[in-house]
Amino acid sequence: MSQKVVVLGAGRVGKVIAADLSRDFDVTSADINSQALDALAARHPVKTRITDLSDAAEIAAAIAPADLVVCAVPGHMGFRTLRTILENRKNVVDISFFAEDAFELDALARANNLIAAVDCGIAPGDPDFLAGYFAPRMDIQNFEFLVGGLHFHRTGPDQYLPTFSPPDVWEEYTRPARYVVNNQLVTMPALSEPELIEFNIQGHHLVLEAFNTDGLRSLITTMHGRIPNMKEKTLRFPGHIAYIRNLQETGTPWTPDSWQPGEDEDEFTLLQVRIEGTEAGLRKHFAYTLFATWDNDLKLSSMSRTTGLSCTGVARCILDGAYTRIGISPPSFIGEAPGCLDRILTHLRSRNITLDLQQLP
Repeated sequence: MSQKVVVLGAGRVGKVIAADLSRDFDVTSADINSQALDALAARHPVKTRITDLSDAAEIAAAIAPADLVVCAVPGHMGFRTLRTILENRKNVVDISFFAEDAFELDALARANNLIAAVDCGIAPGDPDFLAGYFAPRMDIQNFEFLVGGLHFHRTGPDQYLPTFSPPDVWEEYTRPARYVVNNQLVTMPALSEPELIEFNIQGHHLVLEAFNTDGLRSLITTMHGRIPNMKEKTLRFPGHIAYIRNLQETGTPWTPDSWQPGEDEDEFTLLQVRIEGTEAGLRKHFAYTLFATWDNDLKLSSMSRTTGLSCTGVARCILDGAYTRIGISPPSFIGEAPGCLDRILTHLRSRNITLDLQQLP
């Protein structure tokens, strides 16, 4: 009998997760939005259930038959939804970008003998898999990743429209950014330490603005004492920092409705993970780069695909028994587990998403 998966949330990423897992598993998508559920079921063999995801009792009823739950709710709902899932004794993979420390739920997960994989998207997610894989294999001195989702023609009032949940984007601009220098935690304002970075990739010449955001998340804990220098930066087109700072300084009202992108063909997602250190006494400096664009066959954005399919790679590791660690599992734990990184990268390649390896000087 096929294993049962319940996906909480049928938004831009949740629908990708449900559709992908429905190829091999019995999938139910749960959301309050009946139109989103109907659209998903019309294209994929996915069952649907109208569910108020702000109601713990409704969540409990929806996930009762599940062998695995995937939590794809907005960040502000993420922590309490994850706690509800664990209280109902279900293994879970979570992609919600919540501010709370997931390890606060570690004791609950362990008490119920559950696997709880968190932050399993593109970033956090893919860089953490790589950190977890390489940390036991080499002496990493510097670990940095840059990530952004943008529209080629700079659509929007400030030449930007979000490619994922607008409230979660705004959270990136207000939450203090944490990074690590010489094994010491440094906290800076979001949007700080800007720099211009040039990319030539797949025929595109891009000059992008990189700035601090709080994207390291669990790596600060899991790689403490193992990687002395770690940093994450968000990528936008030049001028974006000034625009956001003006909104913040003038108190200009901001609402999610002011940043509502449609599904279109003009967007891309760029991730670059840079790793520098030594292995067997030899200096190593290399990068993994992911560049994805709109999928015209599936009519899906690159951000929703790269996030959702990274998540389903982890879900498959759990459902297939390749990953069995009990408790809260940030993605670095998954990357360190034997065979899991290769399984996830193979899964992404099968969906036309690649992390290309490049040696750096």
